[in-house]
Amino acid sequence: MAIDAPPAAAEAVPPLTRADFESDQIVRWCPGCGDYAILAQMQRTLPEIGVASHNVVFISGIGCSSRFPYYMDTYGIHSVHGRAPALATGLKASRPDLDVWVV
Repeated sequence: MAIDAPPAAAEAVPPLTRADFESDQIVRWCPGCGDYAILAQMQRTLPEIGVASHNVVFISGIGCSSRFPYYMDTYGIHSVHGRAPALATGLKASRPDLDVWVV
């Protein structure tokens, strides 16, 4: 095995839209909450990045943002208080092919 082997070819992804990242869950945040803007921007930006939703993982901690993974049609993990970064680090180390986001 060559140490300087090129990375595997990227998966061909058909054109994506915002709808590809919207879940069927009703968003339950307080009126005026800034989390709405973050959710909208992620659903708008992820199709532009061109990564298939099955290769994206959102990891959340506690509080209102903990609901974020439920509102995205991607993989998601709801972690315990203060452990989202450690969980994300472990996931990315074991699965470098995934796009891992902490919210």
